[in-house]
Amino acid sequence: MNKNAPSLSERLADDIVEIIRQESLAPGDLMASSRELAQRFDVTTPTVREALRRLEATGVVEFRHGSGTYVGAGFSRTLLVNPHLPRESRDSVLELAEARLVLEPPIVATAARVRDDEWLAQIERSTVNALHPPRFDDEAPVHFHVALAAATGNTLLRETVEALLFVRSREQVEIRHRYHDRERDHAEHMEIYTAVKDRDAEAAERLTREHLTSIRDAVAAASREAADR
Repeated sequence: MNKNAPSLSERLADDIVEIIRQESLAPGDLMASSRELAQRFDVTTPTVREALRRLEATGVVEFRHGSGTYVGAGFSRTLLVNPHLPRESRDSVLELAEARLVLEPPIVATAARVRDDEWLAQIERSTVNALHPPRFDDEAPVHFHVALAAATGNTLLRETVEALLFVRSREQVEIRHRYHDRERDHAEHMEIYTAVKDRDAEAAERLTREHLTSIRDAVAAASREAADR
């Protein structure tokens, strides 16, 4: 027996994803019941439920008690997340700040070169997020830095920034505590937005780098203070 061969539930999970694609279902759409899927694939209902639990773990489907199974927000994502990440540490918070500093400035430069009016308007709306507590629920507004990445037109770049901010949401909240000058944060966002609006890629990259460097330095300083206690 090939130990690397997929199990029945793994193959069935792939088949369910293919049904979602074939039927052009979108996140939030109701799916067929476990019983209906079992009949369709000529397998037992528990086997279907095992496959659905696999898909639930990556956000491809969502169970709603008393309502049914729905296509999840993770269905269209290229990057999948670990839903069981350990709690944040000083190192993981600084790691996030440093990763953003490496990745985001050139992404914003690209956004300045290629952005369209629709995403420019979304970026402008997102600048005010800096003045409010961060949210990571389904109703959360589009994050400013996610909007910048989305303006590149590259889905993978958007999902990369989104993953950094939302998968590491606890670290991101901690960063907000350490970089707590909301007015300064908002002002820096406005400067970045203006550079993108003006299609000034060089300024957009520089301003983003300066903004994220300030955040990284605040996180590092807080980490040093905590280590000295």
